[in-house]
Amino acid sequence: MTISRRTLLAAAASTPLAALLPRRALAAYPDKPIRLIVPFAAGGNADLVARIVAEAMSPSLGQTIVVESRAGAGGSIGAAAVATAAPDGYTLLTGSNGPLTVNPFVQAKLPYDPLKDFVPVGLANLAPHSIVLHSSVQVKTLAELVELSKKQQITLGTSGVGSASHMTLARFNAATGAKLVHVPYRGGGALVGDVLGGTISGAMTEVSTLLEHHGQGKVRILAVAANKRPAKIPDVPTMIESGVKDFTAASYVGVLAPAKTPADIISMLEKALVRALAEKSTQDKFIASGAELVPDEFQTSKGFAGYIAKEYANSKEAAQLAGLKPE
Repeated sequence: MTISRRTLLAAAASTPLAALLPRRALAAYPDKPIRLIVPFAAGGNADLVARIVAEAMSPSLGQTIVVESRAGAGGSIGAAAVATAAPDGYTLLTGSNGPLTVNPFVQAKLPYDPLKDFVPVGLANLAPHSIVLHSSVQVKTLAELVELSKKQQITLGTSGVGSASHMTLARFNAATGAKLVHVPYRGGGALVGDVLGGTISGAMTEVSTLLEHHGQGKVRILAVAANKRPAKIPDVPTMIESGVKDFTAASYVGVLAPAKTPADIISMLEKALVRALAEKSTQDKFIASGAELVPDEFQTSKGFAGYIAKEYANSKEAAQLAGLKPE
């Protein structure tokens, strides 16, 4: 039986519009809450950044972003959960040094590939590393500390073996010839008491870890591994100013999605993140913690991808310097 064009048009007119639309158009992204996985316990720097970013991004997306902690194995458990999630934009990762650019060199049989199993959305936060000293260490400059470490034992705590701050300490010793002794702790917060009590000489840690105590005169932040002095402590010089050429290091936090997430969804998330980071309230919260504001070029998917690649190379070198092997 031949069906006329008039009949076809009439049938189309009587069909609900939704049935004629592409499947993608039926439910514009996002049409439900988004999960932002933090691969560490609540209360740390990554968790803080995730909550600030989630709150600031939500209005642009028109949906709530729920922060969910999935801790364990130095961030690998949470990262693996996102790597294997559906690439639909509803499960995102709060990515940082550990799961992305440190664990590949200290953990054997990593259950994901940090360079292949994620697509970056953008870098959100940079917490510069710093050398913090107890008042009993009588040095005023980084050069004096390096020389003193060659004459007597100077112990610096870090967040643990294979942590981002451990990698920075290894790089610093190699770059300066210092002989600072590594004392690993189980997280940045765990070393605070021993630094304040003088049990150890100091720490290589994020500026935020002991910023409050520096302000109270209990410890002294000697130098920061940043391109410029943090706004919160303008009297503290950078390591570059102190003679360590091109030396920067930070605990970074960004947002990533599972690989194969559609490009238009990544673009939407990227724009929402850029808007969030441009808000004064967001910037004020980060500055108050001693963090650097992220340069515009790293806030994008492409820029964050390049940043991760550079950090991956730095961590590989630092792991070799520290004598670390995947276990």
